[in-house]
Amino acid sequence: MSTPSAVDVVNTLMARDLYSQWLGIEVVESKVGTSVLRMTIRDEMVNGFGTSHGGIMFSLADSALAFATNACGMLSVAVDCSISFPVAVRPGDVLTATAVEQSTTKRLAFCDVSVRNQADVLVGHFRGTVYRTATPHQL
Repeated sequence: MSTPSAVDVVNTLMARDLYSQWLGIEVVESKVGTSVLRMTIRDEMVNGFGTSHGGIMFSLADSALAFATNACGMLSVAVDCSISFPVAVRPGDVLTATAVEQSTTKRLAFCDVSVRNQADVLVGHFRGTVYRTATPHQL
């Protein structure tokens, strides 16, 4: 059995990921160790302050982490993640999350995700660590 391509892995994960679909996430780019996702903030995604709920941006970045780290073909799951919100996000903003693996070991991968708005302003910085299993993706 051949190893699936990064695009095949990400497309399969996205097809199974009803939450990312509900968020309206679009896969822009898929490569081993890299993922670029885009989504638009909708009215129902805001908190009581009228800005995007932090969990929405966290979810976008988390999906970018998952796709970047699973694109190698091995099942990888998050074990630690954190996010910073330097700029408020509002309904109508179009966010692009770019995930890049920074380093990997046999069982861990460390990934940075930058989230930028339509004006190319950094609105979120996410750092995630995944545990990479020895289980290949079954597509």
